[in-house]
Amino acid sequence: MKEFHCKRCGFCCKGNSTVGLSEEEIQRIADFLSLSKEEFLREYTLRKGTNRVEMKIKDGYCIFYDKKRKRCKIHPVKPEKCKEWPFTPAIFQDEENFLIIKSSCLGLKEFTFEDITNFKVDKNQKKL
Repeated sequence: MKEFHCKRCGFCCKGNSTVGLSEEEIQRIADFLSLSKEEFLREYTLRKGTNRVEMKIKDGYCIFYDKKRKRCKIHPVKPEKCKEWPFTPAIFQDEENFLIIKSSCLGLKEFTFEDITNFKVDKNQKKL
């Protein structure tokens, strides 16, 4: 059984935007940071469109990615979509999706599409 190990490269935290946050995630992160919901929203997020709230980008990465330590500053309470990566539903749909995601995730370097399709992901352990 292959086991996924995050290489902490930060590629999944890099880009022009981040994941959308649910109301529950907003409150959970605010609590973790000992901030009010309003303080958290003002300091760490931005609104895109009418309903989407996402974390700000700083130096090309999610504001919570620590480039020096190569880790998420809010790891215990990070958003569900962040926890899910790289095993998003798209990775299981077809080989092209798998190859695109694999090209941006060092932790998938030794995996094949067959590895992905033949096993179910244990979300807590990231074992295939």
